[in-house]
Amino acid sequence: MMTLFSIVRHGQTDWNLHHRIQGSTDIPLNATGRAESVAAAVRLAGRRWDTIVTSPLVRAAESARIIAAELGLNDPQIVAALTERHHGAIEGLTFAERQIRFPDGVAVPGLETRRDVVDRVLVALATLAADGRAGQRVLVLSHGGIIGTLLRHVTAGDRPRHGEFIANGSVHDFRWENDQLLLTHFDTTLRSHGDRGEAAGPPVF
Repeated sequence: MMTLFSIVRHGQTDWNLHHRIQGSTDIPLNATGRAESVAAAVRLAGRRWDTIVTSPLVRAAESARIIAAELGLNDPQIVAALTERHHGAIEGLTFAERQIRFPDGVAVPGLETRRDVVDRVLVALATLAADGRAGQRVLVLSHGGIIGTLLRHVTAGDRPRHGEFIANGSVHDFRWENDQLLLTHFDTTLRSHGDRGEAAGPPVF
């Protein structure tokens, strides 16, 4: 039997608001982010959910607790491998500052490769699917970098396309079947001026 995963991007933080790269830096939700988590729960309320799991970072874990409370689910299970992609020396920089200090093609010390992200997250999802959850619907709270990397992996780089990004509070549906992750719905948002999310761009392996 297959396991259904809906992967939700956490709500907004002040670093999201000010276009700073977060990575593994543990930044809390702001008031907008808490409201986005409630709004995500409203969107999810029409479906049946068996369990909820989350990245350990506080922005995801708080989003998960808000959603769990709204949906009447048990406390979220922490899954360490769902943490955001580690961005090394560019964490805390704005996107503009990153381009100045590490322009395209310049290696970033400590930046986790997308291949390593795919490997750790797929193992985590496989473990969840095998851990008595066959046939279940699992909510997963994670991050834009994680969702974007999974999308690139399962679509062979076709999504996100230019101008698409992964908004805070967006919900992306996958199924785990025959030891493979398959995309069933990409909750795409089209970029407008000032938007910041996990955007389309060349894969970094």
